[in-house]
Amino acid sequence: MRSIALCGILILFGCSKSPEQYSEQAADPELFRQTVKKLTDVIVYDIFSPPVASRVYAYPSIAAYEVLVQENRNFGSLSGQVHDLQPSPKPEANKIYCFPLASIQAFIKVGTALVFSEDRMDAYAEEIYEQYANMGVPKEVIANSIEYGNTVGQHILEWADQDNYKQTRTFPKYTIDDRPYRWQPTPPDYMDAIEPHWDQIRTFVIDSASQFEPLPPTPFDVNEGSDFYMEVMEVYEVGKNISEEQQAIAKFWDCNPYVSHHQGHVMFATKKITPGGHWIGITDIATRKAGVSFIETVINQYIDEDWMPILQTPPFPEYTSGHSVISAAAATALTSIFGEHFSFEDTTELEFGLPSRSFNSFYEASEEAAISRLYGGIHYMPACINGIAQGKALGAFVVSNIRTNTSGLSLNP
Repeated sequence: MRSIALCGILILFGCSKSPEQYSEQAADPELFRQTVKKLTDVIVYDIFSPPVASRVYAYPSIAAYEVLVQENRNFGSLSGQVHDLQPSPKPEANKIYCFPLASIQAFIKVGTALVFSEDRMDAYAEEIYEQYANMGVPKEVIANSIEYGNTVGQHILEWADQDNYKQTRTFPKYTIDDRPYRWQPTPPDYMDAIEPHWDQIRTFVIDSASQFEPLPPTPFDVNEGSDFYMEVMEVYEVGKNISEEQQAIAKFWDCNPYVSHHQGHVMFATKKITPGGHWIGITDIATRKAGVSFIETVINQYIDEDWMPILQTPPFPEYTSGHSVISAAAATALTSIFGEHFSFEDTTELEFGLPSRSFNSFYEASEEAAISRLYGGIHYMPACINGIAQGKALGAFVVSNIRTNTSGLSLNP
């Protein structure tokens, strides 16, 4: 997550000036922000699961970053730092480029290849070309920049093709059995388990998916008074007596890309942003403020068959809480860049009809994201607590092992 956040941030920073000096508009970071937002819109439209969405964000961001390091010696390439990434092709010495445009083109090239709605990305690309033309960037420079962005984008796509993702598309589905402690599909849609083989996809920085294993979950035991029973009752009681504020928190951090609604014989769905996409939104908010330039549940079966969680139960394991892991890791990465006391108003969910929420730090936001899963009836408390610890350890590892800034520059306020 930090590598994704860093790439987005440093791309924005890298656009702080255009070496050709065609116009200040050509280096406007808003152009990259709107490009990331366009990809987010397509991810929401195409209904990618959170793990797949994270992959769709990662590779385009790296492609865009690898373009910009070609003109900015203050930042180093990720080749040799993330697994198997070789140095990107160099720009031709005898050609003039607008590197912000080339960076955006590399992002679009890779992003378009990873989504279903390619036509939406293609149409957006034409809009970008027109914007740069209207800025006065010469046609030859635009052509050179598009060509170089495509070259680096293809280089990143060839690297992405080696991560085992395509092979896992052919692997068998998760096997369901009647053991009570094993994951089972939940109502109302009884969706298949998402990405049961995700641990077999190449990682970016960590050695493997098992490097930061959490403490084991509480043993399944529904006898009254057991530790597991107490955890179940905590979720049950919270759900029965949930306050308006707790409901608001649960809904704000829901981030379920596909929520089905059933009214009689009619079913319709709403699409929303993924957890990773929410933190991409927070990264965007942080860069603006900093002025940076360019989870059927156990409760129903054993406690109360009429109980319903606040949120629709997602099709993945209860332990640990992915929200907690992702949020803590992202908060660790962003804190390393912007500092401990970076306050911000999170407006990411406004377009989905939810009010903004204010936070005094990235960690405060990540802790609310974690507890929201208890409020929503998705996870038991240990999944949230241990998920936070897991995410912080992961985030700290990435922070310590990825170096992009070679100039000693700090964005901490």
